[in-house]
Amino acid sequence: MNSIERRQGRYDRRRANREKKKEELNKEYGEYEKVFSFDNLYRSYKMCCKGVGWKSSTQRYRVNALYNVTLAHSTLAADNFKSKGFFEFDITERGKKRHIRSVHISERVVQRCLCDYALTPMFERSFIYDNGACMKGKGIDFSLRRVVCHLQKYYRKFGNSGYALILDFSKYFDHIKHEPLFREIERRFTDERIVKLSKSLISDFGEVGLGIGSQISQIGALMYPNKLDHFIKEKLRIKFYARYMDDSYLIHPDKEYLQLCLREIKKICDELGIRLNPKKTQIVSMSRGFTFLKTRFFYSKTGKVIKKPNPKGIVKMRRKLQVFRRWVDEGRITLRDAQTSYVSWRGHIMRANAYHAMRRMEKIYQKLFTGGNENGKLGSVA
Repeated sequence: MNSIERRQGRYDRRRANREKKKEELNKEYGEYEKVFSFDNLYRSYKMCCKGVGWKSSTQRYRVNALYNVTLAHSTLAADNFKSKGFFEFDITERGKKRHIRSVHISERVVQRCLCDYALTPMFERSFIYDNGACMKGKGIDFSLRRVVCHLQKYYRKFGNSGYALILDFSKYFDHIKHEPLFREIERRFTDERIVKLSKSLISDFGEVGLGIGSQISQIGALMYPNKLDHFIKEKLRIKFYARYMDDSYLIHPDKEYLQLCLREIKKICDELGIRLNPKKTQIVSMSRGFTFLKTRFFYSKTGKVIKKPNPKGIVKMRRKLQVFRRWVDEGRITLRDAQTSYVSWRGHIMRANAYHAMRRMEKIYQKLFTGGNENGKLGSVA
C-alpha cells in the first residue's frame, strides 16, 4: 500500500465516522415525529407562557391549552402547518429604532419546539465555546465572565500592552441571507419535513433578513457567522476572541496583525453579506481598555480587571427616573412600575464595579420617590 492509498483510507474512515455520527444525531434530534411529539409541544407551550402570562393572546391560548396543543400536533403530523403572519410594531431602544415582527403564540409554540428539540441541539455542536448568546447556561453574565477570563490570561502572558479589535455588525438581522442558513439546515438534517418547515419559517421574513421577535431568528443569527468564528479561532489563531450575537472582540499583542485580521474578516463578511459598522469597528490600546456589552473593561495598576458600566447608561437612567416621577404624578404609570424598572436596571449595573454609582442613583431614587427618607430605601420587588 503506497502513501496515496493510505491517505485515501484515512479519508474514507473519517468520512464513514462523520456519516455514522450524523445518522446518530438525526435519530436523536432529526426525526420529525420525535421532534413534534405531543409532550415536546406541550413543554414548548409551557415555556412560551413564561413571563408573558399577562398577554391576552397567551391567556386565550391557555384557556384551551390541551385543545390548542393537540391541534398543533395534528396539523404538524399532517404536514399542513402554515404561518398566521406577524404582529409588526416599532420600539425605540437606547435611541435606536427597531422594527419588531412578532408571531402568534400558536406559531411561537411550534418555533420553540423546532428550535429546542432540533435546530439548537444540532447547531450548537459546531459553535465555538465563546459564542455566548441565547443558549442554555450562557448569556450576558457568561460572556462578561469570559471577557474577564480572557483579560486575566492575557495579562499573565503579555501584561497590559497590546490591542483589542472591536467588531460590530451594522443592521445585522436585516442583512442575513437565507441561502447560507438553508445550506446549513440541509447539511445537518436528513428528514425533509424538518428542512421544509425550517426553510418556510425563515422565508416568511422575505427574501433577505430575519425579523427581531422570533426564536428561529435568534438561532439563525447565532449560526450565520459561525464560519467567521471558526476562521478567527482556527485560521487566524486568535485565542482571546468571543462573540455575543453581533458584537465581538479580538485581543492580540501585535497591532499590525490585528489590522491583517480585520482585512481578512472583511472578506468573510463580504461573502456572508454582513456589514461592519465603521464607527464602532476599531482597534484600541489595551492600556486604555475597551467596551463590550455596554461594559467598559480595563486593567488596574496591579493588573486586576475592572468592569465599569457605560456612563451613558447611568445618565439615561437618571433622566428616566425624573420622567417616571412625572408619569406617576400624571397617573400614566404606577409607583410599582417605576420601582420594577429601577430594580431591573440595578440588577444589570451590579454586574460591574459600580458601588459609588449605585449609591448616588439610590439617593436620586429616594429623593424622587420616597422623599429622601432612608427608611424608604428600595428593596427587592416581591
